[in-house]
Amino acid sequence: MTQRRLVMAIDVGSTTARAGVFGADGRLLGRATHPFAINRPQPDWAEHDSDEIWRAVCAASRGALAEAKADPAAVAGLAFDATCSLVMLGADDRPASVSPSGEDRWNVVMWADHRATVEAEEFTASGHRVLDHVGGVMSPEMELPKLLWLKRHQPKLWARYGRALDLADFLLWRATGRAAISTCTVTCKWTYLAHETPGWQQDLLDRFDLGDLRRRLKIPDTALPIGATAGPLGAEAARELGLTTSCIGGVGLIDAHAGGVGVLGGRNAAELNTRLAMIAGTSTCHMAVSATPRPIPGVWGPYFGAMIPGLWLNEGGQSASGALLDHVLDWHAEGRALGKDRHARVGGRAAELVAAEGPAMLGTLQVLPDFHGNRSPLADPHARGGVLGLSIDSGFDSLARLYYAAALGVALGTRHIVEAMNARGYAIDRLHLTGGHVASELLVRLYADATGCHVVLPEEEDGVLLGTAAVAATAAGLHPSLEAAGRAMVREGRVVAPDRRHADFFDRRYRAMRRLQEIDREMRGILGDGA
Repeated sequence: MTQRRLVMAIDVGSTTARAGVFGADGRLLGRATHPFAINRPQPDWAEHDSDEIWRAVCAASRGALAEAKADPAAVAGLAFDATCSLVMLGADDRPASVSPSGEDRWNVVMWADHRATVEAEEFTASGHRVLDHVGGVMSPEMELPKLLWLKRHQPKLWARYGRALDLADFLLWRATGRAAISTCTVTCKWTYLAHETPGWQQDLLDRFDLGDLRRRLKIPDTALPIGATAGPLGAEAARELGLTTSCIGGVGLIDAHAGGVGVLGGRNAAELNTRLAMIAGTSTCHMAVSATPRPIPGVWGPYFGAMIPGLWLNEGGQSASGALLDHVLDWHAEGRALGKDRHARVGGRAAELVAAEGPAMLGTLQVLPDFHGNRSPLADPHARGGVLGLSIDSGFDSLARLYYAAALGVALGTRHIVEAMNARGYAIDRLHLTGGHVASELLVRLYADATGCHVVLPEEEDGVLLGTAAVAATAAGLHPSLEAAGRAMVREGRVVAPDRRHADFFDRRYRAMRRLQEIDREMRGILGDGA
């Protein structure tokens, strides 16, 4: 008889599904990825195809099994993490369009879609007490503003909808046939209050003409804790995933929160008070947890049980971090010509310049990183970035300096978030980093030096997949709790200490960034909508 001691973790990011086969000890045995598309019908709009995402998930799952040379019957549990994207289905549970094109294939409003900025501002203006758990400001990246936008602006499409799910919950539903919504997804993105009964705030829904939302869209009354058992895989899903119907599906979580479990899992509340999980790729999420609720202006939360059961989560973030560095390379003629491994090449040159001249090689060049708004702690989706100190130099070294300035801006944005959290009770001095930024020595060094914190890198580089594996192992009963799974599966790797020799430089750059944010607000007041 096959010993069932393996789990499958599946992470769905912004453009790629990744799957990993793990042992109960947290060791990665096999991994595979498969891409899917983003549709951008207008600026600041972004959509996905849920069927395409499912096909990518299945291809990645089968690929990971093949690489691990794993017997599918040995896989005891499966869990999903995903971006906080909104999946809309018709009354027949088939994809129903969210797009101005009306194409049903585009039935997912991606997390980064900001079409509902006006609706988010209306929720903020309501003053409802749910705002006490989102930093006082509703974000257009949350699901209620997006649902309200769809109802207002696409009434014919709205009439067709019969089910709505956050993407991680949709994937679990597709795998098991059960609509088991996660405390993580609905608490963080749907205004569900997990510390109250009932969790849904009907008066808020009624105020915005969404009173029948839960009935019409088959949204369950109660959310389930992360790692709860949703049930076995359905026969068709098991076949598509390359697994068996003996595999148990676990209630999953948002991708950043999975990364938080994958780097902080198993620690007690006292330790967690000094540690911040950073899940950094296209965007960056900053996850801190505490034993008591800590409201922090401009920082999402406090959310109860939304990452680690029994603890309160505060979630800061930058909507464009890796995406900002991509944009800088796309923007510059030298960056567009670099081809493959362009981040490594330009980052390497920037490091050489710093080694030769120190960080002052920037001169007066400074990048304000808020190109896609400021998620935290200003909570201002209208904020915009800028570059100060440009010259007419267009050579490769000018790109390296601009890239370094942008990376520094990203790191200073993290410093701003850490300061906001520490002002409200945390004592964060360690950043547990996972995601794509781990591969950049330049970013790792800047995170340490610009914040004055130690940067802790995970032994398992893919902390997001590892966190989801811990969830799967909990659901399958391989560990008695998510905390126990974290203790058994999560291990620290290298620690990078801050270099204090240039502390004054980074302090001055931080003051300059904060002043530029004030100037941005002033300029928007003068210019209005750009007239």
